[in-house]
Parts: sequence; C-alpha cells; structure tokens
Amino acid sequence: MPDPILQTQGLDAHYNDFQALYGVDMHVGKGEVLAIIGANGAGKTTLMRSITGLLGNGPGQISYHGEDISQLRADEVAWRGLAMVPEGRQLFPSLSVRENLMIGAQVGRKGPWTLEAVYKLFPILDERKDQQSTSLSGGQQQMVAIGRALMANPDLILFDEISLGLAPIIIKDIYDALPGIIGEGMSAIIVEQDISKALSVSSRVYCLQEGRISLEGASDTVSREEISRAYFGIE
Repeated sequence: MPDPILQTQGLDAHYNDFQALYGVDMHVGKGEVLAIIGANGAGKTTLMRSITGLLGNGPGQISYHGEDISQLRADEVAWRGLAMVPEGRQLFPSLSVRENLMIGAQVGRKGPWTLEAVYKLFPILDERKDQQSTSLSGGQQQMVAIGRALMANPDLILFDEISLGLAPIIIKDIYDALPGIIGEGMSAIIVEQDISKALSVSSRVYCLQEGRISLEGASDTVSREEISRAYFGIE
C-alpha cells in the first residue's frame, strides 16, 4: 500500500502507573476507513487519545504524514490536520450550535468544509444554529460534534464511539452521511462497538483486547469466529 497517512509503532500508553496499551502497531492509508473494535476497557479510547496528543507518548511511536507527532500537544496535532469526534460529544454548553461549529474552524485550515457545507450535510443544524448546543437531542448533538471536527478540514478524522447512546434511526442517519464526509479523500478511523456497522463502512479492521492488537484483517474477509476469538481473548 502507499505510505500510510498515520502509523503507530510499539505504542504504549499509561495512566500514571496503569499501562493501557502495549506495543500497538497500526496504520491507516490515504482515503482509507479503518475500524477499531473491542470490548469495554480494551484500550480503544486510549488509542484515540494517544494519537490526538491528549495522552503523553514516547518519541517515535506515532507518525503522521511521515512526521513524528508522538510528543506534540493536542493543539499542535490538530493544526497538522487531524481531528476527533470525541466519545460523549463534549460540546461547549454555553455556546450555540453555530458557535460550537466555528470552534473547529479556529485551526484555519483551508478545505471544502464550511458552515454551509456542514448545514448541507446536516440541515437540522442550520434550522437550530442559534440554539444552545446542549438543548438539542443526543443525535443532533452528535451531528454538531461531527460538524465541528469537519470544520477543521482534517486529512484524518477519528470517530470515538460514534453511535454510543443513540437511537437506531439516528445511527442510520449518521452512517448514511459518512460517504459524503469521507468522499473528499479524507481518511477515517472509526471506533465502534457495533461490529456489523464498523465492518460495513471500513476497508480494514483492528481488534483490541486488553491493550493489545488481537486481530488485523480486511473487513470483508475476517470471519465472525476470528472476531469472537480476538474480541474475548479465546485461544
């Protein structure tokens, strides 16, 4: 495959004395959608936090566009074109929908994603742009979180538990919007507990089990038996 846009090599992660990731090697190519699956506590969110600079990393463990970003701050990572839709959305409650979206544009990167483009993707946000963001439904808040990340015009977008706590019809709406998000040549990493959803939109999948990669493969060829063994650590 071409040179990866993002690569981790021997990535370890710690919360004080607790080690959460052990030597994780993974990569994602330009324009690729990668799925990360695993049980609660497997290390999925820790991996996302490490990649985005929210956790400290050792040197040489994460490269992005060929540059070592392992020890950059989160804002420095964002300036380089990497954005995350965090678990739980984490909107600014005192700001309107429009103001939350504009936060994403603060990095100043040029690209196709403007307020108008986000409103076209999620028309309900245009209708409610002046409302306080946390007055929206959970699904609409998730749309704001996605739109905020897109406003940064990233080359790589990370979705951490994109469907968590949402009604099935809202999950369908968000997944239906994904082709329009990634169709601009953007790469994506999707962390998801709904394995079927994750496999349906990705080209490759990694499974994490107790902080280690327990499975890597093409999404359309890995079997459910392989996934079950990797997911639960069954020999």
